[in-house]
Amino acid sequence: MKTVHSTLLLLLFVPLTQTAPQTLLDSHITYEYGTDNFEETKFSQDYEDKYLHGKNMKEKETMVIPDEKSLQLQKDEVVPSLPTKKENDEMPTCLLCVCLSGSVYCEEVDIDAVPPLPKESAYLYARFNKIKKLTAKDFADMPNLRRLDFTGNLIEDIEDSTFSKLSLLEELTLAENQLLRLPVLPPKLTLLNAKHNKIKSIKANTFKKLNKLSFLYLDHNDLESVPPNLPESLRVIHLQFNSISSITDDTFCKANDTRYIRDRIEEIRLEGNPIALGKHPNSFICLKRLPIGSYF
Repeated sequence: MKTVHSTLLLLLFVPLTQTAPQTLLDSHITYEYGTDNFEETKFSQDYEDKYLHGKNMKEKETMVIPDEKSLQLQKDEVVPSLPTKKENDEMPTCLLCVCLSGSVYCEEVDIDAVPPLPKESAYLYARFNKIKKLTAKDFADMPNLRRLDFTGNLIEDIEDSTFSKLSLLEELTLAENQLLRLPVLPPKLTLLNAKHNKIKSIKANTFKKLNKLSFLYLDHNDLESVPPNLPESLRVIHLQFNSISSITDDTFCKANDTRYIRDRIEEIRLEGNPIALGKHPNSFICLKRLPIGSYF
């Protein structure tokens, strides 16, 4: 009877002494800081796999072969999409310069030619660059331009037709370049600044039809005479530091009309020229103010 009871007790305790499964004994998953959160322990396992066991991300990535669709998605995420050809053609200059409310600022960006402009541009500031020439193609289909500033470039030549279609152009600045002559100018021009160039002479009809021209700056050039046919609209004329050696009674006034008064002119500067203004008193009889310069 005792033998039977011993056998029964032995059979009851056998399941309690079975060995734990092998997968649980070999697992690297550990529970840290007293938590039983699986996500945190999984992170701990990944950290050990990558760093403590000498494995890096690159090795792990090479073990996974993504399908073609997955590769395409990764490519789309990493490489930014380029602008379409249409967008690039419409606003190329604004990638290099600054475009703001119809104004384009291309100052000190080392361009050697006029860049394509947005069609709505009204003002272009291309100062202190390396532009050598201006052509009619530079401003084709640009009817809204009102102001152009090319100060401090290397411009030697301007085609005569360059500004012919710019019917709204009011201000043109070509100061500090290498110009030897002036091109044909648009009719509505109110300001022309071509100081600090190498201009020696100006054609007789250059200013004749510019009935709105108010400010003319041609100082620091090589002019040998005052430009002819200066319009009645002029208020300020700067011709200082040229090579002007003589003037006539018709330069500013009308020799045959002693009653003629040129009342719009506020300032004429002729200092720095090889001329004694005192020798030409009749040349200023129609002016309200005498020119600035040497009289003796």
